Amino acid sequence: MSIQEPKSRSAGSYFRTKSVEQSILDTEEPEHGLRKTLSAFDLTVFGVGAIIGTGIFVLTGAVARNTAGPATALAFVAAGVVCGLAAICYAEFASTVPVAGSAYTFSYATLGELIAWTIGWDLILEFALGTAVVAVGWSGYVRSLMDNVGWHLPDALSGPDVAEDFGFDLLAFLLVLLLTAILTIGVKLSARLTAIVVAIKVTVVLIVIIAGSFFIVADNWDPFIPESEGTVEGSGLDAPLIQHLFGYEPTTFGVQGIFTAAAVVFFAFIGFDIVATTAEETRNPQRDMPRGILGSLFICTVLYVAVSIVVTGMQNYRRLSVDAPLADAFKDTGHPWYAGAISFGAAVGLTTVCMILLLGQTRVFFAMSRDGLLPRFFSRTHPHYATPYRSTILLGVVIAIIAGFTSITELATLVNIGTLFAFVLVAIGVIVLRRTRPDLPRAFRTPWVPWLPIASVAASTWLMLQLPAETWVRFGGWMIAGFVIYFLYSRSHSRMHPPNQ
Repeated sequence: MSIQEPKSRSAGSYFRTKSVEQSILDTEEPEHGLRKTLSAFDLTVFGVGAIIGTGIFVLTGAVARNTAGPATALAFVAAGVVCGLAAICYAEFASTVPVAGSAYTFSYATLGELIAWTIGWDLILEFALGTAVVAVGWSGYVRSLMDNVGWHLPDALSGPDVAEDFGFDLLAFLLVLLLTAILTIGVKLSARLTAIVVAIKVTVVLIVIIAGSFFIVADNWDPFIPESEGTVEGSGLDAPLIQHLFGYEPTTFGVQGIFTAAAVVFFAFIGFDIVATTAEETRNPQRDMPRGILGSLFICTVLYVAVSIVVTGMQNYRRLSVDAPLADAFKDTGHPWYAGAISFGAAVGLTTVCMILLLGQTRVFFAMSRDGLLPRFFSRTHPHYATPYRSTILLGVVIAIIAGFTSITELATLVNIGTLFAFVLVAIGVIVLRRTRPDLPRAFRTPWVPWLPIASVAASTWLMLQLPAETWVRFGGWMIAGFVIYFLYSRSHSRMHPPNQ
């Protein structure tokens, strides 16, 4: 079947769209195309590698102790459902529009250039902060392991959280630079390295589930849903936005506490959407993209629920550690060897999370550059490795510096709001593209359109409203900076911009 490229809608407006056909044609440019090397297995490994990280190793204890108790398992289910709704929408887009850029590319084809720029700018923030935060978390685990064998870094090289005055996190800085080099050499090498590390990480999680099940005390689950104890702490900008808008005060524990917890543990699921950024590098995206996105999310949801059930059964939720709940639960039962293995698995596992977040960052930046919204200089691919080496090196160096000087506090919520905002736009995009381009061949179709995408929008918006108002203010500041860049540079340099304007 021959494809005739339809003209973009509203070519002279801020909402001009880039046709699906043109997006696919752009991937065939010799100097701006990516090599297709990834399989469904590679995509699933990337997804699992990105999802299993800080969330499962850290958030489980904090949420169980402060918000939901043993019902943390239900909070993971609720967050998994929200992500599942979004994942189904992502699967349709990624298989229909197999182009780098994920939500940015999808929005350009459906909602217009200004919305696409908005979501692209949002994703740059999400992936950059996510990479830096995970690198700093990895550094903390490695320093802990080094301390166990008598090796100590000076406080000045251990980051701002440790040093009293000047602090630079040398380990986080070096990790990001190393991963930048790996991604520059090739995404297939990244996939192989990720497969090895993911195998280690999943093994550690299975150790927690299997070994921990022998130390469960059923009384620790009673009550499974603790009685409500009052509202979530916070005032002013620290209070959830929903409290400012509607007077609704989310509670800790009880049934409402499950949904309050879901807004927090949602951070543990961030990563499956990064699979969509590699659509252009997938050998058979129509078949493999849905498998990679939905498969990785399903595997991780099952593991998360199992881990939270086991850990709250091993130790009363009131006594769970906030910093290292899995390892400390085994220490509490008199099994420190397991605790050491878990700490090692966490350090190894965070390596892949950091690398895959950096991978997603470079692919979004590359797609925006190829469209002219960012300088085209950064969209040239390496003549031998066929990777976007210029954007990878630029972003890697910038993020390495950020990781070296960054404190982890309060950054996770910014990553959450950016991801949920992307979920909303992708779900809306599915509805729009069904109406504007019903003729497009779709290897995977989101069921029950428009009701399932509407449910996805509602669920994502609900979780966004649970986030502190301060997070919305910071997010708004980043978006304003993005709009300034768009109107001063991107709009006039866009490849969709008419030559005579």
